[in-house]
Amino acid sequence: MAAEAAPITLGAVELRDRLATGALKAEELVTLCLNRIAVREGQVQAWAWLDGDYALEQARQRDAQRAAGLPLGALHGLPVALKDIIDTVRMPTENGCALDKGRTPARDAFVVERLKSAGAVILGKTVTTELAFMHPGPTRNPHNPDHTPGGSSQGSAAAVADGMVPLAVGTQTGGSVIRPASFCGITGFKPSFGAIPRRGVLMQSPTLDTVGVFAADPTGAALLAEILFGHDAADSATELAPFPRLLDTARSAPPLAPVFAFVRPPGWDSADPETHAGFAELVEALGDQVFPVDLPALFDEAADIRARINFAEMARCYHRYARDGLHLLGPETQEALAKGNAILARDYIAALDWRGVLNAALSEVFARCDAILCPAAPGPAPKGLGWTGDAIFNGLWTLCGTPAVTLPLLTAENGLPMGVQLVGPVGGDARLLRSAHWLDRWASDTNDISRKDTP
Repeated sequence: MAAEAAPITLGAVELRDRLATGALKAEELVTLCLNRIAVREGQVQAWAWLDGDYALEQARQRDAQRAAGLPLGALHGLPVALKDIIDTVRMPTENGCALDKGRTPARDAFVVERLKSAGAVILGKTVTTELAFMHPGPTRNPHNPDHTPGGSSQGSAAAVADGMVPLAVGTQTGGSVIRPASFCGITGFKPSFGAIPRRGVLMQSPTLDTVGVFAADPTGAALLAEILFGHDAADSATELAPFPRLLDTARSAPPLAPVFAFVRPPGWDSADPETHAGFAELVEALGDQVFPVDLPALFDEAADIRARINFAEMARCYHRYARDGLHLLGPETQEALAKGNAILARDYIAALDWRGVLNAALSEVFARCDAILCPAAPGPAPKGLGWTGDAIFNGLWTLCGTPAVTLPLLTAENGLPMGVQLVGPVGGDARLLRSAHWLDRWASDTNDISRKDTP
């Protein structure tokens, strides 16, 4: 492979620092991204919209600002990819749906405004499953194109994993950040519910939808997420409060080595034997820093409760799609809308109470540990592109609104990555990222855990 088409291998924080000093120009970095995409996109198919000339135009503007001595943003010159359900002026936002073909918003989403203010280069829009649900797009797993990259933020995860772009933004309603990050072998971070405003992002489930980020490592995820945290009056899930210093905290040394609670979540018994073996090895290697915890039986109902909320709210939010062209939607989407329309109001309202109940039970666990340790997915990415994989190990934490991060610490026998998921209490995003950074560095310093390089 030509050197100019090599993947981006430096972490986002190091790239940011080189851009700030002028050791690396934004135009040079964007050119590297575009060259990589030119070589690999035919196989990976991560991008829904890409205009190289526009990306280079943004990069030259960032370089001119730095050369002129103007103030630099926290992401100055860093390319960022956006899931194609996030509104962008000038760029189409088609939501992975034939009914939105050609749609170009008149206003940027909140997160896009934040990215531009921070000096980021919006590289392009990445593939999403149809309406961010389960009908797959064309994206393939960068490690093996015969396997799914996961969903629904499949293009964002695949683009970062393949070294096409250092950072990307996605969303999670079930497992749409953590699962594709696990399958593609990168860091995915789903913050606490309400931490990142959702104005201008396709709304599927107001109770569950959460904006998340993708990076090569926890510090890159912290760098990007910190810029996106905030309050927006248009999103009632957000609060007017100081946001945490995610990057500084993530890079800081914990006062004591983190302690993890190993949880076998509902669905554990049906997980891949390689997942069982990998976590047995990991728990043994961590020794006294991990202890097992069994969740109460009520957690067994969480998957059904989350689905009930998701389907009911999806039927409401996607009513116009069902009205204007139900037959144009994929079978998975049609089935979900039908289920949502059949849910009784009393059952939906009762389901909304579960977040508080589950978090009350989790508070006893978090009182004894820094983070919960559990699988990010039942196993490596399944073979085939017709299914994006099982979100059984993600939906519970989305329902609870707790922050979660996955690290690519395990590798299956077929060479595909398997993620290790850490979960923290609501609002404990910074501490969770610090624990994740610690675990990532610990794993890189030990031979006990196998890792997988970028393809």
